[in-house]
Amino acid sequence: MWWLSNPQDLHRIEDRISTLYVEKCHIDRDDNAVVLVNRERTVRVPAALVATVLVGPGTRVTSAAVRLLADSGTAMCWVGDRGVRMYAAGLGPSRGAGLLMRQAYLVTRTKERLAVARHMYGKRFPDEDVSQATMQQLRGREGARVKKIYREHAARTGVEWNRRVYTPGDPYAAGDDVNRLLSAGHSCLYGICHAAIVGIGASPALGFVHTGGATSFVLDIADLYKAEYTIPLAFDLAASGHIEERDIRTAFRDKVADGHLMARIVHDIKDLLLEEGAHDRDDDAMHLWDEFDGHVPGGVNWAADLADQWDGDTVLGVTGPDVDQQPPPW
Repeated sequence: MWWLSNPQDLHRIEDRISTLYVEKCHIDRDDNAVVLVNRERTVRVPAALVATVLVGPGTRVTSAAVRLLADSGTAMCWVGDRGVRMYAAGLGPSRGAGLLMRQAYLVTRTKERLAVARHMYGKRFPDEDVSQATMQQLRGREGARVKKIYREHAARTGVEWNRRVYTPGDPYAAGDDVNRLLSAGHSCLYGICHAAIVGIGASPALGFVHTGGATSFVLDIADLYKAEYTIPLAFDLAASGHIEERDIRTAFRDKVADGHLMARIVHDIKDLLLEEGAHDRDDDAMHLWDEFDGHVPGGVNWAADLADQWDGDTVLGVTGPDVDQQPPPW
């Protein structure tokens, strides 16, 4: 069973193929391989060599295949065409909660959270010193940077640009063509970031700049790449007259098909969350939390310790009837 699998017995996440995208296929299992079947051919894939399987449209999967992927530490993400939208996710490759607990530690302490936020902004302002900047100053710098990027791409492509228009919950209902393309492109980017975050065992909800939403950390990470990926792509498509949502979805799909973005996202997340020189431990510890010692071993009967501390004066117990006892008439 999956909880008996030791991460050291599996391929490390950095040694695996980052993603395998599957669409219009039947996914089944044959021994320790995932079998992908369509009308043209059958492909066998060693499950433990893949970090994340992106299950695209028109795909069926058997319970046996899901069990094998879970036992191999391979994440399953149900996505849109070419992984550009994230709908749901299964168990990720991470067996331990170390990265998640580190993320929770950082996000719940003001000093550490601010340091991570500065690190995020530092990736966007490589030539500026943001080590002493407040969140208000960082937001102001980011706003000015994004406005400048929009103006530069508008001038480069000749596309008319006024301002960013976005309607939460209905991003394609408002704004001009380039605004709608930006909303659709960002949605594609969010899907890739979400899959990466889930795949390495971090939380999509525990954001450092964004907060309060189930995908706050997804928004944090996606903001690192918009200026390089989705913004120039949206202006290029608008300039060429390709203004439908599908146009940017397929163009973004082709842009990230080499897998480099996924590897970069994983590297950046670990760079943000882990201390310099620290390694991401993926041990399936199965400890019990203790307020004094931090944790104690699981799988141990601790009744002896409780007996030593019990005063013996009062015992309260609740039990049900014997299995052969008839229930009362009422």
